[in-house]
Amino acid sequence: MAKKILVIDDDKDIRDLIVYILTEEAYEVISSADGKILKYLHKHNPDLILMDNWLTDWKSDATGQQLSKQLKTNPATSHIPIIIISAVSNIKQVAEDGLANFYLAKPFDVAELIALVNKYIQ
Repeated sequence: MAKKILVIDDDKDIRDLIVYILTEEAYEVISSADGKILKYLHKHNPDLILMDNWLTDWKSDATGQQLSKQLKTNPATSHIPIIIISAVSNIKQVAEDGLANFYLAKPFDVAELIALVNKYIQ
């Protein structure tokens, strides 16, 4: 059974690219343009979450960093590895403050994305 990855990014082109890359690597990929999908996390039960920091869904008023911190401080979801993806200059600090497992700077190298996913999805 393929490992399941949840990709959350409001940029459709980036989201579609990540989905394509990870599907080619034989992962099952679920994607969303916003963090609302996290309300249904129990249905999807992902093995890894890749999440953009700046989501343009202002209805939720939450950044990827804030959503990551919520997931990591919840005992029911704290075990799920999270990788924050962003073009912010302080991405390492953003990921640390969000309690994410790691980060990936945009623009990213495809080989680096695959290596990170493989590392954290075990």
